[in-house]
Amino acid sequence: MGGLGLLASPVNALQIKNIVVVPVLSSTVTASGQPIVLPQKDVQVLVSMYQIAPGAIMPVHKHPYPRYGYVLAGTLKVTDTQTGESKIYRSGDFIIETIGRWHQGANIGSTPAKLLVIDQVEKGQINTVLLGKK
Repeated sequence: MGGLGLLASPVNALQIKNIVVVPVLSSTVTASGQPIVLPQKDVQVLVSMYQIAPGAIMPVHKHPYPRYGYVLAGTLKVTDTQTGESKIYRSGDFIIETIGRWHQGANIGSTPAKLLVIDQVEKGQINTVLLGKK
């Protein structure tokens, strides 16, 4: 198992016989600087693929639990609707989304944006709350 631990290292690039591991991100905080806090009981991992058409704007929403996204393709602009601050994410970027803050994503590129999204929730819970809905 020691070899697997080395392959998963988030700190240093590693090469072992035709395997190259390049760190993408190491962080203890979300995109807005909040500490990452995991659900305290019955953690469930949900993994989804998102495809967002060029020019598409996602509804304003927030997440009660941690959500991570890896941009596989395209360009995504995420705006914190409470502060007005925006960040641009491109292919190869990793996003640690804000928790409990209203935000909105938009594909500002000319090609579909594709994301791998990982949620960590309490078992049976959802991780997206739309503005105006409970």
